[in-house]
Amino acid sequence: MSLQTPRILPSHLQAFHPSSGGNQRISTVRIIGTVSALHGETAVITCGNHGDVTLLLKPDSHLQMGKLVEVVGKVTELSGGQGLGINVLATIDWDSPSNFGTGTSNNYAYLVTDEPTKQSVIIDPAHPEEVTPVLKSEEAAGKVKVTSIVNTHHHWDHAGGNDGVLKSFPHLKVIGGANCQSVTKTPAHGETWKIGERINVTALHTPCHTQDSICYFLEDGNERAVFTGDTLFTGGCGRFFEGDAAQMNKALNETLASLPDDTKVYSGHEYTKSNVKFLLSISNSDAIKKLQAFAERNKQTQGILTIGDEKAYNVFMRLSDPDVLRATGKKDPIEVMATLRELKNAM
Repeated sequence: MSLQTPRILPSHLQAFHPSSGGNQRISTVRIIGTVSALHGETAVITCGNHGDVTLLLKPDSHLQMGKLVEVVGKVTELSGGQGLGINVLATIDWDSPSNFGTGTSNNYAYLVTDEPTKQSVIIDPAHPEEVTPVLKSEEAAGKVKVTSIVNTHHHWDHAGGNDGVLKSFPHLKVIGGANCQSVTKTPAHGETWKIGERINVTALHTPCHTQDSICYFLEDGNERAVFTGDTLFTGGCGRFFEGDAAQMNKALNETLASLPDDTKVYSGHEYTKSNVKFLLSISNSDAIKKLQAFAERNKQTQGILTIGDEKAYNVFMRLSDPDVLRATGKKDPIEVMATLRELKNAM
């Protein structure tokens, strides 16, 4: 595979959506990052629109809470573990394929291969049980020679599968932020290297969603792509878990906006339809309407749209747009960014 057609793993891109509501709406609540481990008192996470679901987290069990609980909304309360710098995230993690359908919550893993040498990197292999068999099969067929795991940030749904992949491929380097699982190399901002003979990689530090967020700009001849993790989504951006509006403004409107307009965007999740809904609440521009039509026709949008496209419809990259100013009631770009994120969070 060349840069023009990076592989998306796993092949089933859709989330599992129950055919009916009620008790079938199950998800996993996980601790995705802590300043310190849970010591002493058990943490209590309350979930759901009405705070009616709770999950007890035992001391020292701070990495991946795999217990399934009913979740119909976002985490609304955290007690018993406050003051420890705990970030809590409710994430889709359906436990039965029987309800498989169209959705937008599964994260992407990407396999990028330099064709002449077959040297390859796997980007954000969060689910080793799905990714590893594909890598083994591709290597056995002589199609790839995997050299590295590359992480966009440390969250479990991006870097949490590193150790699982390393069990089968112990020789791999792990390139990513300092907090990524089993990382062996943290590239500096602007640092460059090659995948094989043809693909040039540049690391772009974009702290905000996490402080170790890194985007990777790849060039192969006249083809360009950027892997943005949870910093930039089609029509949106990541939550400011560890940063602020000023950092996201710099990440989107300085670092990524400076890339060539024809750079194809590969983000960490397929959130396009929900992002379009938010965009339409801010503006009814022709560019947004075109994106809406495109999203309706395509279950996955990665690697098709570009940085130039994002500048046309993504309100987080259009902070001086009259519609955006009117919707936020702000003029200062940082305040506009902060207000947009608050509006999106509340949607």
